[in-house]
Amino acid sequence: MAEGGFGIDPAALAPWLADIGVEFSGELRVERIGLGQSNLTFRLTDGAGRRWVLRRPPLGRLLSSAHDVVREARILTALEDTDVPTPRVLGVFLDAGAPLVLMEFVDGVVVDSPAVAMGLSLHRRRAIGLSLGETLARVHAVDLDRAGLADLASRRPYAERQLARWSRQWERSRTRELPALEALTERLRAAIPAQRETTLVHGDFHLRNVITGTDGEVTAVLDWELCTLGDPLADLGTLLAYWPEPGDAVGGELSASVLPGFPHRDEIASGYLDHTGRDPAALGFWHALGLWKVAIIGEGVLRRAIDDPRNRAAAGTATAEQINALIDSATEVADAAGL
Repeated sequence: MAEGGFGIDPAALAPWLADIGVEFSGELRVERIGLGQSNLTFRLTDGAGRRWVLRRPPLGRLLSSAHDVVREARILTALEDTDVPTPRVLGVFLDAGAPLVLMEFVDGVVVDSPAVAMGLSLHRRRAIGLSLGETLARVHAVDLDRAGLADLASRRPYAERQLARWSRQWERSRTRELPALEALTERLRAAIPAQRETTLVHGDFHLRNVITGTDGEVTAVLDWELCTLGDPLADLGTLLAYWPEPGDAVGGELSASVLPGFPHRDEIASGYLDHTGRDPAALGFWHALGLWKVAIIGEGVLRRAIDDPRNRAAAGTATAEQINALIDSATEVADAAGL
């Protein structure tokens, strides 16, 4: 029987694992893990306690170009010989009704909730926050030609591409009218900065999308489905968008970083800029755009949960109030940046 109605039959996986040379014994078990509400992630365990990770697209109506786990597998494979820490891809299964990607299980801590963060020392929280900036610098230092990723995406100006793409996503997934978002979209379109370089861009880099070790160092970067080529400061803006500080209105899953010990946004940004030497002049734009994009992603999550409740993660689904708060925060950042 398929696991939890997600279309994954552990018995059907056995021949595939044997074909790709993955050793296992006894009964295979599949269990959903993580708080991700886009591509779905599962732990695969055998009778001997060995563990792997499976990824598949969400259920229900999917937007074009989104949730491509096969493309994600290609990116992870290309990054194996770089300085970016990633889980190793073991195989792609295309005969299960939806594609499945099998990856190695990377042990460690994913700080995906305030409860997890509260179990960490102040020193470890700070180390995790600072490691994020250093790891992001590694992502942006990838040699695209050597990694075989030079043709991953268009090289047209990234801000225009992002505004066009996520505006389309908003139109296809929105659950209501939101004039504040429409107004912010127009402000961002009018304030697009010049793009001076093109690098690999993760597209969704934040605290919940990394695994960390006992010393706080990032040991694996996860969830590469939005990876593309573009302006590296866009990733830093996204990281800041997912990093609320004490007093910020945005809560829920994003609120772990308000706990004592975690560095503030300006420290994370300074650490990244020190590693890369990049000019921060356009960072306010990318921070505002990051918040705008996170709000639209939240609306898409809400839409998928409405379409099929099985897509809901254990921590719940983004609410209209949380999405509104993100837009308010984005507007404040745009004001401060003079956009």
